[in-house]
Amino acid sequence: MTRSQAPAASTTMDNSRLFLFAALVFVGMLMWQQWQIDYGPQPVSSSESLPAAEGGVAEQGIPADDLPEQADELSPGTVTESSTGSGEVSPTLPQQQLVRVDTDVVRAMIDTRGGVIRSLKLKKYPTSLEQPDDWLELVHSDSDSVYIVQSGLRNKEDQAPTHYSTYRTDQTAYELADGQEELVVPMYWTQDGIKVVKSYHFRRGDYLIDVKHRIENGSEQEWQGSEYRQIQRSRPLETSRLLYTYTGSVYYNEEAKYEKVDFDDMEDAQLKLESTGGWIAMIHHYFLSSWIPGQDEKNLIYTIANTGRNPSTYTIGLRSANRVVAVGGSSEFVSQLFVGPKIVQRLEEISPGLDLTVDYGVLTFLSKPLYWLLSWYHGFVGNWGVAIILLTLTVKAVFYKLSETSYRSMAKMRKVSPRLKTLKERYGDDRQKMNQAMMELYKTEKINPMGGCLPILVQIPVFIALYWALLESVDLRQAPFIFWIKDLSVMDPFYVLPIVMGVSMVIQQRLNPPPPDPIQAKIMMALPFVFTIFFAFFPAGLVLYWVINNVLSIAQQWVITKRIEAGATK
Repeated sequence: MTRSQAPAASTTMDNSRLFLFAALVFVGMLMWQQWQIDYGPQPVSSSESLPAAEGGVAEQGIPADDLPEQADELSPGTVTESSTGSGEVSPTLPQQQLVRVDTDVVRAMIDTRGGVIRSLKLKKYPTSLEQPDDWLELVHSDSDSVYIVQSGLRNKEDQAPTHYSTYRTDQTAYELADGQEELVVPMYWTQDGIKVVKSYHFRRGDYLIDVKHRIENGSEQEWQGSEYRQIQRSRPLETSRLLYTYTGSVYYNEEAKYEKVDFDDMEDAQLKLESTGGWIAMIHHYFLSSWIPGQDEKNLIYTIANTGRNPSTYTIGLRSANRVVAVGGSSEFVSQLFVGPKIVQRLEEISPGLDLTVDYGVLTFLSKPLYWLLSWYHGFVGNWGVAIILLTLTVKAVFYKLSETSYRSMAKMRKVSPRLKTLKERYGDDRQKMNQAMMELYKTEKINPMGGCLPILVQIPVFIALYWALLESVDLRQAPFIFWIKDLSVMDPFYVLPIVMGVSMVIQQRLNPPPPDPIQAKIMMALPFVFTIFFAFFPAGLVLYWVINNVLSIAQQWVITKRIEAGATK
């Protein structure tokens, strides 16, 4: 007996349990991902006095750079009342006021200081099913958490409104009326003959906002400056310990494609990258905010980490090239701002690559068509839980022949397991004779030792891709299934699905050949209980997929096992 034959024979003893080991690898992958989450140091309060914004959160300027077409650095300390254009503020409004904007899908609060969006709530996405009128506040500014979107203009003479400057408005509340398709919110700033109109254009049923800066030069010299747009946020206050999804900044252009810049990266080094077109974004589970410039526009992508405050803030931004406005002339900077859910179809329409913020990881090429099929099924049945069941049926059907090969190999192994036990008793510790006898038995019974292995390994990437497709789908958020399952994106409140899944794993074990090693047998017996505990905290939609997959696997394996045991050949 050669050395190469012994491992081959040993491998055959594990093939019958490959399904369970594959599941163990899957959960191990989740645990590994969780270990990759670096929560970073806890924010430390600064002992120095910082210029405070609303909610006690200090703001920051935009970065300097060495590009000749860019303006100089603006630091918070250089901003004075004389540079805010305060002489043009309406006497009916205070220096700083929040302007409320209501459409059918969002409620935004825009600060007259800087024209900054301080709050944006999504009316179609309540924080919980129990509180349908408590809308998710994606953009916010609190004492312990900040997430704001900023934009402004820069020039060397400080004749431009930054996100510190004070605008005036005609009214303090705007509402999209019935039958109205677009709502425009203008804000005004004037200084030394330079007039800037900053306007937000909201659309019905859409989370995409046009943001425009129109400059009218009524001064006696030409105006030269640039526009910047940035997203600033603190680290999330809570993260899931079982289901890790990326939270942080990303950018995209045709050269770099999709790149992540997490909070630790920002602390390590400041990003400065020349870019044409593309976009920048802050993303987290289900939602994102993104600035999208003109796709022919040249910009500097930059990041800033400010850890000297509580909470620490992290910024990603875009800065345009300088633009010259002649005396008596005018010009307009136009960008788009998206703040809303990661709905793949809409993101694909807005800008190239924006749908990549629905982060499926390295298996995107598999996850995207699986999500498309899931959405297609939902369009017919109108229930995301039923759509998951139909998708699972489809995947099982596609891999039916491969699964049949695996189950047939397992069934044959199960059939000869009593004879293997006899061989073990006969040869005892003589592993060489034991392996030789096993190989003879496999040859006689026409059993391929690797027959149950390769087909399952081929399917594992598809199973993982489907997992990510379900995990990243905002459509499952607060989507009901049946009876007690009111939200497929949270765990089963009564643990019915995890228990059913655990029972299904026990049944699968009974259909597989028994492990020859007593210690291995005990480990296999414990796995269903371990997995039941793990999956008890998983979203119900993911557990539903595993339950249906297990049930279908049991049915297929049972039929094939009965045929083999009855001596049927095919």
